[in-house]
Amino acid sequence: MSTMRRPPPLQPPPPPELKHLLREFLSVFRYGRRALQLVWETRPTLALALGLLTVLGGVLPTAAAWIGARIIDTVIVAQASGGDVRDALRWVILEGVVIALLALCSRSLAFTHSLLRAQLGHRVNVLILEKAQQLELAQFEDSEFYDRLIRARREASTRPLSLVSRSFGLLQNLVALSSFAVLLFQYSGWAVFLLLAAGLPGFVAETKFSGDAFRLFRWRSAEKRMQDYLESVLARDDHAKEVKLFGLGPRLLVRYKDIFQRLYSEDRKLALKRDIWGFALGLMATVILYGAYGWVVVAAVAGRITVGQMTLYLLLLRQGQTAVTAALGAVSGLYEDNLYLSTLYEYLETPLHPVGGTETQGPLPGDGIRFEDVCFSYPGAREAAVDHVTLHLQPGHSLALVGANGSGKTTLVKLLTRLYLPDSGRVLLDGLDLRQWDEATLRARIGVIFQDFTRYQMPVGENIGAGDEPNFEDEALWREAAQKGRAEDFIAQLPDGYHTQLGKWFLNGRELSGGQWQKVALSRAFMRSRADILVLDEPTAAMDAQAEAEVFDHFRQLAQRRATILISHRFSTVRHADQIAVLERGRLLELGSHEQLMQTGGRYAELFQLQARGYR
Repeated sequence: MSTMRRPPPLQPPPPPELKHLLREFLSVFRYGRRALQLVWETRPTLALALGLLTVLGGVLPTAAAWIGARIIDTVIVAQASGGDVRDALRWVILEGVVIALLALCSRSLAFTHSLLRAQLGHRVNVLILEKAQQLELAQFEDSEFYDRLIRARREASTRPLSLVSRSFGLLQNLVALSSFAVLLFQYSGWAVFLLLAAGLPGFVAETKFSGDAFRLFRWRSAEKRMQDYLESVLARDDHAKEVKLFGLGPRLLVRYKDIFQRLYSEDRKLALKRDIWGFALGLMATVILYGAYGWVVVAAVAGRITVGQMTLYLLLLRQGQTAVTAALGAVSGLYEDNLYLSTLYEYLETPLHPVGGTETQGPLPGDGIRFEDVCFSYPGAREAAVDHVTLHLQPGHSLALVGANGSGKTTLVKLLTRLYLPDSGRVLLDGLDLRQWDEATLRARIGVIFQDFTRYQMPVGENIGAGDEPNFEDEALWREAAQKGRAEDFIAQLPDGYHTQLGKWFLNGRELSGGQWQKVALSRAFMRSRADILVLDEPTAAMDAQAEAEVFDHFRQLAQRRATILISHRFSTVRHADQIAVLERGRLLELGSHEQLMQTGGRYAELFQLQARGYR
């Protein structure tokens, strides 16, 4: 089967030089303190318990090893002298108590860790979502920023606890190593050196490949996001109709598999190199460790140390090597966690645009909406979406925006609602620049239904209540808004009325027709009873002609004292507006009433006559 034509895949970045790698290794640890602070702020009691249990878990194994050596030596002395076995039994009981405490400590650590994982994962996700609420619409439409958001959500929500757990694990192993070193130093300082040297090769390998894995993770964010998107297209209900009807499934699945193969190939190469180097360096560590074993055994045979001491030192070397490997692995893991945490803080530190104004009224009440020589271009676009547009709409009047797709109609609405700010020129309400208005006050005055309105997988009433968040659960206002939006009749026929679950994602959900969804969205716009500006962007595109006529007749009655902006391709609807603005490639081509524009014989008259011929 042929596959879709696609751009050649990006090549992974080359590995950095050693000096740069060292600088990067040291720099990423700056996030460790912030992660610890985050854990402490999440639940201080659990963080404190985790720290205390970690220290205790580092001391107890050393105590158990030392007691074990005492047991052996006591038994040997008792055998040689025919002494009392009670001394040995006391040491056995004491070791049993220590082992029991160690087991309790281990269980308590696991319990504390599980509670912190849930609390911290929730807190980080909340931080990510709270930041999302503060960002501008333009940032969500920026692919580079969206990659940053995806990286933060995919990995960083679990990394803070991983970093803290590894930090405490490192502390535990350092405590254990310190106690091991004190006992080993009684034998020889070289034994301590060999113990540390045995763990160093594995640390070098893990640190090197952790950095490589992170660079690979950052490089392929866009392709991973494309794979996730293809998965949603193939598996979600809102795409299923077209995918099946057009037979796109096999083709999209091929592309999905192709992306996986490219990503898998890079993962496989990295895993192979990591394991080969890990085995080679691990073998070196094993040689060092067993060389130290041999040294201790020879000393015992020569009589320089007792059998109990030999057992103790061998145990210390074995456990010490495990602790060194774990400690250095924790450092390597901390490096990796810090790398991934950088994506979280990179997202959380995304600069915000300056906060809007604080004004709640303008100096010219009743002046309405003014666009004064407004220009705006989307980031990265070659042409302006709005190009030197000047308009004035007074309260109680209506304005229809007409033009081909991409002519700038919806962009004007986004500028009016301050979802975007003009590159030049001004948008004013009651004589005051929108930048100076308090954002909540401004948006409370505007009721909007966009062409691509959201179909919330929630009950009908909440779908309507979403239009006015302070009154989200006010059933009386739901009913009033539904009556204005002509949705009350079909809602009354639903099984649970306004409490009927919509959509198919949840149990007993009901799907609506396109026209019914548009009536719900229209009702949502009417939820803002205080709004004196109504904006309808293709509000009846999915309705039949009779339903559309009824909606607009009703709408004209309700909007008599409001400023209304209507976007529609149906000229039977827009002809009743007080003013009609014809846009083309972002420029205002014509402005006037239906009669004036027909008399002018320009672009509007041409489009009106062309559409009228289709009905003859």
